[in-house]
Amino acid sequence: MAGGLAVRIAHLYPDLMNLYGDRGNVIAIYRRCQWHGLAPELLRITLDEKVDFRDFDILFVGGGQDKEQKQICMDFTKVKGAALSDAVEDGVVLLAICGGYQLLGKYYRTGTGEEIPGIGLLDAWTEAGRKRLIGNVVISSDLVRVGSDHTVVGFENHSGKTFLGKGLRPLGRVLLGFGNNGEDGMEGAVYRNCIGTYLHGSLLPKNPALTDYLIGASLRRRYGEAQLKPLDDTIESIAHEAAIHRARQPVGR
Repeated sequence: MAGGLAVRIAHLYPDLMNLYGDRGNVIAIYRRCQWHGLAPELLRITLDEKVDFRDFDILFVGGGQDKEQKQICMDFTKVKGAALSDAVEDGVVLLAICGGYQLLGKYYRTGTGEEIPGIGLLDAWTEAGRKRLIGNVVISSDLVRVGSDHTVVGFENHSGKTFLGKGLRPLGRVLLGFGNNGEDGMEGAVYRNCIGTYLHGSLLPKNPALTDYLIGASLRRRYGEAQLKPLDDTIESIAHEAAIHRARQPVGR
């Protein structure tokens, strides 16, 4: 069992990148670590701080509006980008939501043609779309499985359309909603232990299997094999099923 093992968590830009309850993802990671008998430590990292992210186990960056995204863009690409890339290559877990996800790619091209650079960690790029992709989402993901269920639920609200290069696999296949771009039926991206996704809502409280996947990956990197004890996820499962039910409802109901 994994009792007592330390898990260091870094929350990037918590004061700037926190749309639609994204902070709840950090809370979910921290609490589930405690419930698994682990010893989590949470540090908040913001602008101008130089950090060796390889010293952490789990990294998180949320989404933000265009104003906040532009505000952190220089810091993300000039100050922290190389350290983030080094950490992901070293196996550190990283979860990035919406704007944070976009900045992991090569660039984001706005509707006016302005190109906001990303750090190029992911072989992906984002183009501004003409309509907003908004609503509840259900995807099928091979990363999670509880019995016969392998769904992930969330909420998306983005106008950017993200496209993946040939060497990058999606987080999952869209069952309900739009996903990366509303065209190819894919949502999110996975590279090593890094996950980028458009799913807000917040994502992890309603998807405990995904939360445990991230925690388990961090433990394997730091300690080798470490078994997580089963938890009673009755409430989380109810929230998960409620999100699926809501996603199936016609718009306007």
